[in-house]
Amino acid sequence: MHTTLPDWLIYCRPGFERDCLEETQAMPHEINADSGFLLLHGKPRLKFSQLTFARQLIRLHNTVDNLPERDRLTPLLAAIPDTPQKFSALWLEVPDTNAGKTLSGFTRRFQPLLEEKLRTSGRLATGENLPRLHIFFPDKNRALIGSSDPHNSAAAHMGILRLKMPHDAPSRSYLKLAEAFEVFLSHEEQEKWFRPGMHAVDLGAAPGGWSWHLVQRGLKVAAVDNGPLKGVAAEHPSIKHLRLDGFRYRPKQPVDWLVCDMVEQPQRVAALVAEWVAAGFTTRAIFNLKLPMKKRVAALADALDIVRDTLDAKRMKYRLEAKQLYHDREEVTVFLARVKR
Repeated sequence: MHTTLPDWLIYCRPGFERDCLEETQAMPHEINADSGFLLLHGKPRLKFSQLTFARQLIRLHNTVDNLPERDRLTPLLAAIPDTPQKFSALWLEVPDTNAGKTLSGFTRRFQPLLEEKLRTSGRLATGENLPRLHIFFPDKNRALIGSSDPHNSAAAHMGILRLKMPHDAPSRSYLKLAEAFEVFLSHEEQEKWFRPGMHAVDLGAAPGGWSWHLVQRGLKVAAVDNGPLKGVAAEHPSIKHLRLDGFRYRPKQPVDWLVCDMVEQPQRVAALVAEWVAAGFTTRAIFNLKLPMKKRVAALADALDIVRDTLDAKRMKYRLEAKQLYHDREEVTVFLARVKR
């Protein structure tokens, strides 16, 4: 057992540990490149919604080293803290790495054994406000035990929302937009903001993955790109392909949604989307920012400041959130919506 525990266990995309550390402004306890997680000291409060690069936020309670191969159950049960007294779920998790994947078979076999013990002792209960119990295995010999607040964490196992790729989707970028809507919008917002007859513009649409997803939700889409659309996107009656420059195009009438996944400098994309909202061309937008290899946090901050400065100058009230999604790579997805006063 460690005598001095870090405060937080955070999961992230492997390779983005330093970026995750930088945005928390916390002290590192343990951070390894490409590990997919980090342990932090010195931040009594962190808000998951304000962390772009974090997949999951877990309050750490205990660690167990040198797990025996024959009886892992006994030391793990002994290490689970008395407080919180009850949990809504038990999640056994591993790093999102090739090495971590080799442990997934063990966690699947071990899960029901530990779950039964916790349920028998009354530690597992039903309640949407109860914390979740996380046991994270960096390797087969070590376990980190913590809990997550359902109102200050990701609602998915390992912080990863896994979606199925439709066989007829024009590209895998379909999954980026599908995940973005699930992450940023509540079920009530999705029902309210996606209704048949609504209109959207997709800037940088080719080959059509985002446009195709929008029409699946009942929207009519203007797909703006000089490049060709592919497959069902090229033939769908609710998609109108406009071979135009995405930075120059403006709609004749305001639309319900703007989406944008153009390969361009993040500051330029942010300025474009902010202009659309400020000018009243749309009230809601999802857009991707392609980040540089170095100084990602600074580049993201600069881009988001452009959005804030543009809308603040118009004295607009708005909602702005950014997240590196599971289906993102060297990029971050941003949600922007104008809010009525």
